This record gives sequence, structure tokens and C-alpha cells, in this order.
Amino acid sequence: MKQRALFLDRDGVVNEEVGYLHRAEEVRFVDGIFSLCRTAVGLGYRLIVVTNQAGIARGYYSEADFHALMTFMRAELRAQSVELDAVYFCPCHPVHGVGVYKREHEDRKPGTGMLRRGVAEFGVELSESVMVGDRCSDVAAANAAGLRQAFLVCGTETAGCDGEHLKVDSLAEVERWLLAQG
Repeated sequence: MKQRALFLDRDGVVNEEVGYLHRAEEVRFVDGIFSLCRTAVGLGYRLIVVTNQAGIARGYYSEADFHALMTFMRAELRAQSVELDAVYFCPCHPVHGVGVYKREHEDRKPGTGMLRRGVAEFGVELSESVMVGDRCSDVAAANAAGLRQAFLVCGTETAGCDGEHLKVDSLAEVERWLLAQG
């Protein structure tokens, strides 16, 4: 069986969007994330978080703060029998970044760098993989990388997005799609 991945944006998909999340006490997991992840793993998907972190670029928090938060989040996920295979992040922003972070980077979605890292690290077949995001940049990255399916969780993008994707109101819809596809 080919290696496939469920690529998950973090803010707005794994956890509720709060704007530049960097403190554990602000983490609220999105309804359905634990079940979705357990189902995906049961179907043979790797779980890979791919997240732009403009808060680092803007100087709102550090890379160390990001890693500490992810250690906390991974422990909370693990307590729900969810083990992430990888967390990839891009701390750069071409306009609002400061210092070394003010630059374009192939990892910054809609770039495909983080998705291609899944190929390099795990041998993931992008054409067999799925992305769940809440922003047009997630859809654009999934489309540019040739992913099998992109899902857009409604709520963040009010104007809608270009590109091939399915709009969903909940992660349960993604879970049902995965189960139907096998």
C-alpha cells in the first residue's frame, strides 16, 4: 500500500482559531479532531500538521514558544490516542516578518514545501494524500502539490476560495469521506 498522509493545518483545524496562538491555556481542540485522526490512522494515513506561523515572523512569540506549545498539544493529542507523525511549520512572512523572518519561503503556504517534506521524510504519495485547512492558502498548496483532495473548513474564509476543494462545516464530514474512500 502506498504511503499517504492526512495533512492538517493547525489553527482552525486542529485547534480553534484564537489569533497567534502561543499559550497552552488558550488551546481548545476543534470538535471531531480526535476521531478524525484516529480514523485516518486506522485507514493507513500518516498525520502531518503543516502550519504557517506568522506570529513568529512578526515577533509575537519565539520558535521556542511554538515548540513548547506543540509539546503540550502533542501530549494532549496522545492522551486521546492520537500520535502525530510530524509537525512542519514556516516562521517566515515576506511582508510582515522582522529580521531573518522577513522573507518568502517555499514552506509558507500556498507554497508546497511542507507537503514535499512529508514526501522526503515518509515517502508519502501526494496524489493519495488529503489536506484539511481553513484558508485559501491551504487549498492552493494542496492543489499545487497535486493532493487527492483538499477540504476547506467553513468559517475563516468568508469570500470562498478558488481551486479544487470540498467545503465542510465539520471535521465529521471529512471523517465520513475518508471512511467512504477506504
